[in-house]
Amino acid sequence: MNMTAAPPGPAIRVEGLNFAYGQGDAHHPALFDVALELPPGKLAVLTGPSGSGKTTLLTLIGGLRTLQEGRIEVLGRDLAGLTTRELVLTRRDIGFIFQMHNLFDSLSATENVRMALELGDRSAAEVRSVARDMLERLGLGDRTGYKPRSLSGGQRQRVAIARALANRPKLVLADEPTAALDKDATLNVLALLKQMTIENGTTVLMVTHDHRIIDLADRLIHMVDGHIASDVVLDSAQRVREFLKSVEPFSALNPADLTGIVEAVTERHFDAGEVIIREGDEGEELFLIAEGEVEVLRQDHEVARLGPAEFFGEAALISGAPRNATVVATEALDAYVVRKGELATAMKKNSRFREQLGRFLVRRR
Repeated sequence: MNMTAAPPGPAIRVEGLNFAYGQGDAHHPALFDVALELPPGKLAVLTGPSGSGKTTLLTLIGGLRTLQEGRIEVLGRDLAGLTTRELVLTRRDIGFIFQMHNLFDSLSATENVRMALELGDRSAAEVRSVARDMLERLGLGDRTGYKPRSLSGGQRQRVAIARALANRPKLVLADEPTAALDKDATLNVLALLKQMTIENGTTVLMVTHDHRIIDLADRLIHMVDGHIASDVVLDSAQRVREFLKSVEPFSALNPADLTGIVEAVTERHFDAGEVIIREGDEGEELFLIAEGEVEVLRQDHEVARLGPAEFFGEAALISGAPRNATVVATEALDAYVVRKGELATAMKKNSRFREQLGRFLVRRR
């Protein structure tokens, strides 16, 4: 059996999957008739409340739990039909990133990454080079010789990510991989994962609550109570829709009203230091921050800083008065822009949206 051949079909195919923990009185169903298919080269985001079955599904796909009922094919291989040795070989084509990084405390960062690389047929020199390059790519070039106890939690997580990705696996299964990382490290990891989907045809299935990943995702899969509640292929409009649904008070909009906003949204980029709105000017637009940060100034004094999934500019649009603050990009900024007319239409149609937006206005005065 050739365990390294590229799969001819989907990277992941799940059919009729049911799974439960425990037996007897302790029996607890976790997954119900789950079906899922992901092609190669896609980044899929798996969301849902705690206890919805996300991690259970991830571990079953990775062959880390025993299949009870249903069918799972991974990289063209039916997990139920694999011998123990074949299952081990299949896992070598999968990069696992979990919140518990499971690094070897006695090994340096480089040595931890090298362990994954030494399973292949690379030379010792190539193994050292690839391990160092991956750690440098993740911002750990000055920590290659450090052992886990000398690294911060975020640095240990990045070592675990480097170990999982060093072999350029065909499939990456990640459970909140950026939860312990700061903004720059998060963006670095996401860029690397996206690059692998494009250049290597890697499939990434990631559990996360980080809305920034939506901008890079090809699929958004939402789980509730052990079921897949929705599975959406994302295009540009759908990404804007999902972003707005994560931002209060826009989450209060019904589907029809949300569609009206989405169709009118424009995307705009601002450089660091650029003035976005100026105190005293007439207000015509509301800005929602997709990425970056702004400084809010009143009479040249900073009153707030806003980041991703926050918005500004609503006061003048609601009250009709001039802008009450100046807003400056403190770093490169990507924003979704809603014009006054579309916002007024949404407020007129949806009283809950109007009330929530009004509460935000009062809170910020």
